[in-house]
Amino acid sequence: MKQMHLAAHFPGVNSTTVWTDPRSGSQIDFSSFDHLARTAERGKFDFFFLAEGLRLREHNGRIHDLDVMGRPESLTVLNALAAVTERLGLAATVNATFNEPYELARRLATLDHLSAGRAAWNVVTSSDAFTGENFRRGGYLDRADRYTRAAEFVATARELWDSWTPDGTSRPFAHTGQHFEISGEFTVPRSPQGHPVVIQAGDSAEGREFAASTADVVFTRHGTLEAGRAFHADVKARLATYGRQPADLKIMPGVTVVLGDTDAEAQENAAEIRRLQVSPQNAIVALEQVWGRDLSSYDPDGPLPDIDPEPGSGLVQGRVRVADPLAVAARWRALSEAGGLSIRRTVIESTARQSFIGSPETVAAEMEKFVVADAADGFILVPHLTPGGLDEFVDRVVPLLQERGAFRSEYTGSTLRSHLGLAEPVWKG
Repeated sequence: MKQMHLAAHFPGVNSTTVWTDPRSGSQIDFSSFDHLARTAERGKFDFFFLAEGLRLREHNGRIHDLDVMGRPESLTVLNALAAVTERLGLAATVNATFNEPYELARRLATLDHLSAGRAAWNVVTSSDAFTGENFRRGGYLDRADRYTRAAEFVATARELWDSWTPDGTSRPFAHTGQHFEISGEFTVPRSPQGHPVVIQAGDSAEGREFAASTADVVFTRHGTLEAGRAFHADVKARLATYGRQPADLKIMPGVTVVLGDTDAEAQENAAEIRRLQVSPQNAIVALEQVWGRDLSSYDPDGPLPDIDPEPGSGLVQGRVRVADPLAVAARWRALSEAGGLSIRRTVIESTARQSFIGSPETVAAEMEKFVVADAADGFILVPHLTPGGLDEFVDRVVPLLQERGAFRSEYTGSTLRSHLGLAEPVWKG
């Protein structure tokens, strides 16, 4: 039977987290990271995943305080977690636009040594001048260039990791390319995994090609079984061009899970969570992200605006822009008119993440169905509570997956590559 892979995403980005819940804890205190990581390891998860934010988001010229207001640097947190976990993989999101290969390769290799082979790097890019203002060069990359830099960045990091032989001999390195020209000697011996695992997030054509050529894991999002199967088939089919096999790349959508003692109770719980996630304030913010206009005078319980969006607006800074706001607005209007929905209800219905909702038995069966049908190789769970949002899943769903033979009962290896069924990279010194 095809084995499922599971990972835990530390919650807090966007409006996924329900901050008003009294069980919601700190985004900064180490105890929060510690709790979620220990829970994931108790559930025999493959890895623990941290997002990254290089600048606080702004909305209409103000800090967007409905979102995360502070996010520590990922690798620092994961180095601390390496000391309180034993088998769990540790994945950091680090931007390939605003970092340099030598410095980042060194930090990742260090984490891999400290954790005995459990490090991973989620490669992200940015074409955002707003974020670039936080950096000395103040620059940014055009969208056409960001993946070429990222591809060369990863290739250069791998050259650095391979500059030490497997038997522990250091060799000089030299790299000359479009974006980087560096030479010298790398300070960190070859790490326990050979290379840290490389994760990539993105659904664009460029992102899919980058994943097929470079990544070990893809973090994606799909709302239906059919969409998942189409993405899975498309990306896996691209691998042969790069001399790779389907098993060389794991596709893991980000999902939420809502449980209840019965399916009906779970649906009620899910509806309440969505209502709390999309507060009246968040509903207006979501509307303004599409319309690109100040809509603060509108009633969240009233109808959608009868004015058109303003494409290219600078109202929102630090978020991924809506690709086609006119098309999105048209879909939202059609949904609102068909159901007589208010602004808030329209946002709730239009922006729901992919979720598995039901009793533990129902959720376990549905997750297995996705994996067996090749709609995913596993899932990255995004809880709605910090830090205890994973507890119920580990206590109630994981044992059922183990009983079904769909998920491991114990770790069989010590490195993240072994958890994912990935071979150690061939040394190319």
